[in-house]
Amino acid sequence: MKIKSALLTAVLSIMAAGTANAGKHWVATWATAEQVVEPHNCPPAPYLENNSIRQIVQVSISGKTVRVKFSNEFSKEAVEINAAELAIAATAGSSSEIKPGTEVSLTFGGSKSVTIQPGELVTSDPVKFPVGMRENVAITMHMGKASSTSVTGHPGSRTDSYIAVGQTSDFSNAVSTAHWYIINAIEVQAEKKARAVVVLGNSITDGRGSTTNQQNRWTDNLSRRLLENRKTQRVSVLNMGLGGNCILAGGLGPTARSRYPRDLFQQEGVKYIILFEGVNDLGGRGDAVQKANQIIEVYKQIISEAHERGIYVYGAPVMQFKGNGYYSENHEEGRQLLNAWIREEGNCDGVIDFDAVMGDESDPARLNKKYLFENDYLHPNADGYVRMGDCIDLTLFERKGNPEK
Repeated sequence: MKIKSALLTAVLSIMAAGTANAGKHWVATWATAEQVVEPHNCPPAPYLENNSIRQIVQVSISGKTVRVKFSNEFSKEAVEINAAELAIAATAGSSSEIKPGTEVSLTFGGSKSVTIQPGELVTSDPVKFPVGMRENVAITMHMGKASSTSVTGHPGSRTDSYIAVGQTSDFSNAVSTAHWYIINAIEVQAEKKARAVVVLGNSITDGRGSTTNQQNRWTDNLSRRLLENRKTQRVSVLNMGLGGNCILAGGLGPTARSRYPRDLFQQEGVKYIILFEGVNDLGGRGDAVQKANQIIEVYKQIISEAHERGIYVYGAPVMQFKGNGYYSENHEEGRQLLNAWIREEGNCDGVIDFDAVMGDESDPARLNKKYLFENDYLHPNADGYVRMGDCIDLTLFERKGNPEK
């Protein structure tokens, strides 16, 4: 009888847990695009192997139960994580400190350790870890085997990470580096109305020109606005920008054409996509008009696949770059061709027109001087990213149902 009673109690507990989670789903609250890290961006001494690394990220929407994804997709060697913890970070990256009493351990299939083979992505077990909107989270990994030359990561973190010697929680003497390694996403268990917008982009989305450890990319500014708006306060923003990235060929990292199935469609809870790439293609060698037409074909494919999944796709015209080495009459012609297609009604489900608000009044093909980063006439500064985040129509992210195919 005692065995039957215990079994009944276990069954009722499982049923209660299922009822509590009914109507909920996983939504990514933070994620990053990854690549094989270039040699000059690899982990500095003392390196990762047999050491500990603490990395800071700022999430978007809140949640009480989370899980974390770790990637070894682009590495040639296996990576060993001996143990990993989450904690609320004390800052947005300017220190390695965490808030006392917030640390929780992660497990992987019930084990504290996990080995990630080359080409693999692993997800931790769900864990109770209350996290608020735009809260800073520290992900600490105690590493075993880990290459210092073949590493999966995100070079343009705009956020400091901290490497300490040994299997330790003491980062007081840690070495800092402005890159993320191996971490891929944080997901929260959220109600059905929660959803995500994911951005496919290059260095302008990645945040070149923003301020290290201040989380002020245009996507961060958009996220804050969404959270302050009652109708969109359960919409997360996922930044899939890669510095130097191209859509078609060349550039840094996997091309957008090759990475979009993973970076867009493998994120949990995505309802909206923003396409904001192309400047590195158009500004490179070759006929920009021909490239613009090729980019359009890639965009058509992404839109078609998104619509099959019930996802809205918003196009963002390529911003002006006159004054930069990318500029020529042919390159500008290609930009105008691509932008005209994006703006044409019916091609995208909506338009986010940064180009229309970032230009110089006397010369719209040139970035406004007050928004220039290092006078390169390509990347906005922190004020420019505020302008970009502020110009976006939030009603685009109130839409439910499915887009017309």
